[in-house]
Amino acid sequence: MAGSSNGIGSKLAGVTIGAAFGLGLAVVGVPAGICALGFTPKGIIAGSVAAKMMSDAAIANDGGVPAGSIVALLQSAGAAGLSLGAKIGLGSVLGPLGAAAGAWWLK
Repeated sequence: MAGSSNGIGSKLAGVTIGAAFGLGLAVVGVPAGICALGFTPKGIIAGSVAAKMMSDAAIANDGGVPAGSIVALLQSAGAAGLSLGAKIGLGSVLGPLGAAAGAWWLK
């Protein structure tokens, strides 16, 4: 029985670590990734992936970037940060995914 108890403890540790990683990714990692692409509070950084995306969107839409497009949404998130609802949504997806990955990894 001691072996099965140890396996449960290991699985619980994996679930806990994975969930914490997933939640951290939702709250810190995603906003950092958006900024790393070039979507910042000061605007889009010249020469960045964001600048290329904006250029492509403008070319495809006769010179403008449509409201609600991925470029507009990412720039909004880069400028103002993710809303509480977006963080909750990401956390509700990435937390359980992290927990599942942690349980699988430490099985």
